[in-house]
Amino acid sequence: MRAPDERRVALLATLALLAMTASWGSTFFLIKDLLDRVPTVDFLAVRFTIAGLAMLVVAHRSVLALPRPVLRRAVVLGGLYGVAQILQTAGLAHTPASVSGFVTGLYVVATPLLAAAILRTRIGGATWAAVALAALGLGVLTLQGFSVGYGEAITLVAAVLYALHIVGLGAWSQPGAAVGLSVVQLLVIAAICMAAAATTGRAGVVLPERSSDWLSLVYMALVAGAVAIVAQTWAQAHLPPTRSAIIMSMEPVFAAGFAVALGGEGVTPRLLLGGSMVVAAMLLVELLPRRRRRIEAEVTHLAV
Repeated sequence: MRAPDERRVALLATLALLAMTASWGSTFFLIKDLLDRVPTVDFLAVRFTIAGLAMLVVAHRSVLALPRPVLRRAVVLGGLYGVAQILQTAGLAHTPASVSGFVTGLYVVATPLLAAAILRTRIGGATWAAVALAALGLGVLTLQGFSVGYGEAITLVAAVLYALHIVGLGAWSQPGAAVGLSVVQLLVIAAICMAAAATTGRAGVVLPERSSDWLSLVYMALVAGAVAIVAQTWAQAHLPPTRSAIIMSMEPVFAAGFAVALGGEGVTPRLLLGGSMVVAAMLLVELLPRRRRRIEAEVTHLAV
């Protein structure tokens, strides 16, 4: 049975992941508007460059303090995330946004498979049920039709890379190194996105012209970028990868909520049903460990 302090830390980690996921969800309608005026890879390059440089200024000592093995792992993790961003973006040009959202969300299925294969993690039946429920909920939320082509294929590769990133963070993240690990990841992601922007044939990176676009971009860089990845890196030092992935599957639920509240979209039966299924999956994976601990405590008490 885990000590009360460990349970409190796990709860804080869960709340940190939820806050991070909410910040990601808040960006969907902002990105949709911004990409009408700024090319996607240019947006990604500028967003992660701002995030990485801002974190480097604030926490450069955390980077310098990283042991060489941890630094290498941070580069690998940033590479996984950066390539996934590019592939997801490229896939979006060849597939509907709803299908792209669903296929990307399949990291919730890939994560336990990879955790079992790479980390030899045992995944219980209840956790698999939560994974299936989250995947079905994502489908109800996002799918309006489905066919498999080039766009779906490379988006699926992106989902697997996101899952590898989650598994890698679960294995390598340490609370004391979370900030330094995050800064290096952000700088690697920025470098990959800048390299992708350089291959478009345009002379330089396209920057926003409106002040409102810059405000959105800075919010997405600092809050939904820098702060979010620090929160994820720290939280995953305390939570198993599969549990993290199921919590993070709340992203489209938050995205739909922000779209209704701030983006002028309507509430639909699909939104309510799909969102409820994802929330139920998250509650299942969160409440079951507590019930198990309570039973263990009762058994221990009876034995005494």
